[in-house]
Amino acid sequence: MKKITVLTLIVGCLLSSQSRADDSQALQQQLGAINSFKAQFIQKVTDAQGEAIMQGEGNIALQQPMMIRWQQQSPDETLFVSNGEKTYYFDSFAEQVTIMNTHSLIDSTPFVLLTSKDPEQWAKYQVLATDTGFSVTPNKGIESQVEQLDIAFSDDKQALSSLTVMDTSGQQSLFTFKDAQVNQPLATTTFEFIIPEGVEVDDQSQGE
Repeated sequence: MKKITVLTLIVGCLLSSQSRADDSQALQQQLGAINSFKAQFIQKVTDAQGEAIMQGEGNIALQQPMMIRWQQQSPDETLFVSNGEKTYYFDSFAEQVTIMNTHSLIDSTPFVLLTSKDPEQWAKYQVLATDTGFSVTPNKGIESQVEQLDIAFSDDKQALSSLTVMDTSGQQSLFTFKDAQVNQPLATTTFEFIIPEGVEVDDQSQGE
């Protein structure tokens, strides 16, 4: 009887692993069909107890491969831009620009997976299908700022409808997209960033 129980557990684990691999492949295929994406977003942030603590808005642009422009317009003005190689984070209030290596960011946030086709990077995360899309969590040993990223798609599966991010403190941010444009040409300047004069520059990309 014990042998049957152990065998059942082993088979269950193998089937579960295969299911997660299939879910990961399904998500990669769905994201891979979105060559470019541009939208406005509304952000709602709640604490670990579910209490609302902030609401904001901004815009997002994505393009394969590894290009991201995430602009928060309220309550604070911040800009996150990746040209595929380097990523710039600009805090206009602090007058500071942080420069990072884009590929190294995947270890700290699964956001970059939205425009990545690198199997080595995808192998760092578990993916499970949900009723509205997929849930992404980092594997053990990955020092991520995000504990869970839920990706929801529109009814026709051709666009992102929302992202829900839960960080290590239990705080949850819901980004709901509107006025989405999918697979439309985006200007190359969308993913370029010119460092303003007089701001402090923290270059963390050297030696990464």
